[in-house]
Amino acid sequence: MNIVLLLNNDIASNLALNLLMPVLRAHNIQVFLSSKVGSNSTRPQALQALTQFEQHDVYRILEQLPDSTKKSLMFKTYAEITQQYGVAIETLNQINSVDGVEKIQSLSADLIISIRYGVILKKPIIDLAKHGVINLHSGKLPDYRGVMATFWALLNSDEQLSTSLHFIDDSTIDTGRVIAHSTLQVQDKSYLWHVLSLYIGGCQLIEKAINSLASGDEIATFVQTQQGDYFTFPSTEQITEFTTDFGALYDKDEVVNLLATLKISPKLK
Repeated sequence: MNIVLLLNNDIASNLALNLLMPVLRAHNIQVFLSSKVGSNSTRPQALQALTQFEQHDVYRILEQLPDSTKKSLMFKTYAEITQQYGVAIETLNQINSVDGVEKIQSLSADLIISIRYGVILKKPIIDLAKHGVINLHSGKLPDYRGVMATFWALLNSDEQLSTSLHFIDDSTIDTGRVIAHSTLQVQDKSYLWHVLSLYIGGCQLIEKAINSLASGDEIATFVQTQQGDYFTFPSTEQITEFTTDFGALYDKDEVVNLLATLKISPKLK
């Protein structure tokens, strides 16, 4: 199949691409990155620091690891994936523009996969893929629509977190038909650790969906109810409440350890 991946330029999307490479290598793939998630409005300092870590600082830390450790890392940066597997990766923030639509149309996509992509897709893009657009959302739908669903679930003292793989049927946010959920028990770890860990199970759902479509099978779905809430970025006060009651938004040692111990399917070999 021809598969277009819409990702964000951050560590979570980068991790997802690593996890999906075993199944993606059997297909023709093109990766497009957004530079951010959400609007340009000013966010609390803590969220700015989180973004800085997710997009920049974590890569500097990985680069400074001892050579022996770096050689054993199964995790690959975007640049390393391009170099090792010949995957084309480019930035595309204006996907709904005339040029953006023409670019995606030229790829004759059978499937579009969105993971943390920072732009709401409009109908001309959604209609381009033969099998539609599927999105991995790091929260249980319809309970946690919107951004930072894992944050809100942790703040609400949920004991189990979820991802939701769903179709993007229109330009509304997180309302499409749900394919499946994956779950993760809450641990004494940071917000970002939980997000990254959730993507492991979430990418397994995507792999199953790809294999089903490649085999000519239809993907079973269920329609969301109208219940649930839509969440935006938290305020400074809500972040303070989170860090007081739960813990840090991120811990660099946790994240590096997770990436250093990452196991990729042998199909990558």
